[in-house]
Amino acid sequence: MPPDSLPSITALVPMRHHSQRVPQKNYRLLDGKPLYQHILSTLLTVPEIRQIVVDTDSPVIIEGLHSMFPAVKVIDRPKELRADDISMNTILQYDISHAPAEFYLQTHSTNPLLKAETVTRAIKTFLAAYPERDSLFSVTRLQTRLYDQAGRALNHDPRVLIQTQDLPPVFEENSCLYLFSAATLAKNATRIGDTPILFETPREESWDIDEEIDFKLVEMMIQSRKR
Repeated sequence: MPPDSLPSITALVPMRHHSQRVPQKNYRLLDGKPLYQHILSTLLTVPEIRQIVVDTDSPVIIEGLHSMFPAVKVIDRPKELRADDISMNTILQYDISHAPAEFYLQTHSTNPLLKAETVTRAIKTFLAAYPERDSLFSVTRLQTRLYDQAGRALNHDPRVLIQTQDLPPVFEENSCLYLFSAATLAKNATRIGDTPILFETPREESWDIDEEIDFKLVEMMIQSRKR
């Protein structure tokens, strides 16, 4: 737990029971333990985080939390927030009303490769720049030739084929982590504020499990780390 002199930071980790693309995703076994346990184990070692909150409608996850993570606060997601088309910003507004704090870090159970030192680095980067920068979100740098659906080049001139590593970088929101204040979320009703920091996370930590192939690849990466 952080000293009382540090800002109050609560980690929010929403987890639905239902998954559209990968059945039982959030509690499916990865490297011998349920997926959600990976990110919680990581967050518990981050000294800047005062509290961890899981928002879920899953009886399987709730039972596992009570058994394995008794220090984690559980918020029962109400029925009106369980549909697939409910915005994460709406869920976060509900969560912070039940877990007051000055600042929030939001991540997902689907980010099992994220490391504690990367989370700490993101928190320190955000706090050092606040309030001039009102939020932070993680990104992956892309230096590749991009086109829109009409076939128009977005970030390069097709007539001048410079090396991709020399292209101006663009950045993909990778969903690994978000940092914001309670005031920013209340003002804008969104976790990304008006003056965000784009925080690059290492590519090998930034895998977000969204489809079946992601599960297989992340399992291989974990085994590779062990070797």
